[in-house]
Amino acid sequence: MRVRVAILDSGVHAGHPHVGEVAGGFDATGLSGDFLDRIGHGTAVAGAIRSHAPDAEIYAVKIFERSLRTNMEILLRGIAWALEQRMDILNFSLGTQNPEHAGAFEPWVKKGAIWVSAADAYPGLIEGVIGVEIDATLERDQLRQVAENRYAASPYPREIPGVPREKNLQGISFAVANATGLLAAKWPERQVIFSRTDPKG
Repeated sequence: MRVRVAILDSGVHAGHPHVGEVAGGFDATGLSGDFLDRIGHGTAVAGAIRSHAPDAEIYAVKIFERSLRTNMEILLRGIAWALEQRMDILNFSLGTQNPEHAGAFEPWVKKGAIWVSAADAYPGLIEGVIGVEIDATLERDQLRQVAENRYAASPYPREIPGVPREKNLQGISFAVANATGLLAAKWPERQVIFSRTDPKG
């Protein structure tokens, strides 16, 4: 069975050469009624995941519309949809520093799926969520274990021909996406990838 990955972001541009097919999606914002990405961030995240896991079923859960800002109501609506659709992995290339939000996330974390998020923000700080931090010395197909359920990954998305790595998009969003993609590639042996630094080793 193919792994089902929900990307909670700005949507995805289906058919983009780095993404290909999108299996479905949901507009949690309620603003546009579609999961088309009008910012580009979600598509870049999806491309990074697809580069590692070409056979994954990708679902776009739009929580951002015209900017990379949302609220807990929208975010929880997107999470509820993803869990109702029985997603295997939820990718959160986002995070909140507000500790009051932890209580809103916790009941949903217990409902299933593997959550992958930035390690220094919620939901990545919640027990049971795989938290990811940046290590620019790693290649995109490597992970380094930092602590239990805490890993470091490369902050770079897939390469763009002719564009130096340092001038490409980069940051925690893509470290999370790389970790998600590597995990999806190893499905269903999902714990194996997080027991060593080099998943090809």
